[in-house]
Amino acid sequence: MTAKAVPPKRRDWSLRSRAVRAVLYQLLALGLIALAVWFLAHNTLENMRVRGIQSGFDFLTQPAGFDIGERPVPYEALDAYWRAFLIGVLNTLRVAIVGIVLTTILGTLLGIGRFSRNALVRGLCYAYVEVFRNVPVLLQLLMWYLLLVEALPLPAEPISLFKLFYLSNGGISYPVPVWGLGQALAGAGALLGLLLGWLWARRARRLFEQTGQPRPVLLPAVGLLVAGALLGWLVGGAPTDWNVPQPGGFSIEGGSALTPEFLAVLLGLTLYTSSFVAEVVRAGIASVPHGQGEAAGALGLSKGQQMRLVTLPQALRVIIPPMTNQYLNLTKNSSLAVAIGYPDVVSIANTAINQTGRAVECIAVIMAVYLTTSLGTSALMNWYNKRAAIKER
Repeated sequence: MTAKAVPPKRRDWSLRSRAVRAVLYQLLALGLIALAVWFLAHNTLENMRVRGIQSGFDFLTQPAGFDIGERPVPYEALDAYWRAFLIGVLNTLRVAIVGIVLTTILGTLLGIGRFSRNALVRGLCYAYVEVFRNVPVLLQLLMWYLLLVEALPLPAEPISLFKLFYLSNGGISYPVPVWGLGQALAGAGALLGLLLGWLWARRARRLFEQTGQPRPVLLPAVGLLVAGALLGWLVGGAPTDWNVPQPGGFSIEGGSALTPEFLAVLLGLTLYTSSFVAEVVRAGIASVPHGQGEAAGALGLSKGQQMRLVTLPQALRVIIPPMTNQYLNLTKNSSLAVAIGYPDVVSIANTAINQTGRAVECIAVIMAVYLTTSLGTSALMNWYNKRAAIKER
């Protein structure tokens, strides 16, 4: 007997439909929010006009008229305000990205160290977490800045390492290659090696799932990275020209340098946030049933392999969501760098406010920058969280 075809369900567009009412309520809420924002903006601009206060973002195209100590891209004092804000945004991203990488590495090592069989290692990791997470981050920034500026020698008598690296209260100076075709090809080769290393890691994981036999991942990936960079360097003519720093009378000339302001911000944010990341990692590892480690040991896996192949992949579903919060906190806490003179976006905005009086506009730029970076970080971590989630059959 042939079953009758089920007629397609007709969508109910009347107000009796719960779905339709939910959409209408959301549209109504968005309309009310937009109306409130428009009213506040219009009222603010009108009050500023009545009091003779200039408003608008036209000042962004005017010459800034001030210099910036740290410039990731070329900048002159006569450049427009928008370029000064660009410098501030790049400096903020520079601290945030490097800080997130270092925080992840240090926090993960500390979290794993809390499960070490060595009592001294466990105690040191515990002491680190308790000390750094209970001292306000602003005090840590000031402490590192004063330490770098007051305790280190003057640039005329720096601490030298192999006459290549110099440490003084002006920062860390180090040699950099003279940029040319060879360096560009070396960088391209390194990127190619990184891609090949990632493909090898995926293949090694797939082979492990099929056969149960672990394959080395770290050493082959590093080998491919180095081989790609070396091959590109050789193809580019194997250039050997370096810009080496040399101590001068009042400063260290040549090479490149990391300023004490950047180092203080990076150290303070990294050490502070890594103490919270360590607790996140510890909680994630503790959430994995103990039997998983015992089963991995019964298969002949070492302690390191158990942690890397069994425990951490299962702990990621607990680690990633709170880890995202710590990344956001690190990025937003970078605004405290204004206290030690690091030219981030907040510092540039403060200078622009003092010179133009456009407080509302400059604050709006700061809000837009941090909102964009926070939403971008959240979107990236949410994507990674979906990839790392355990797929149930």
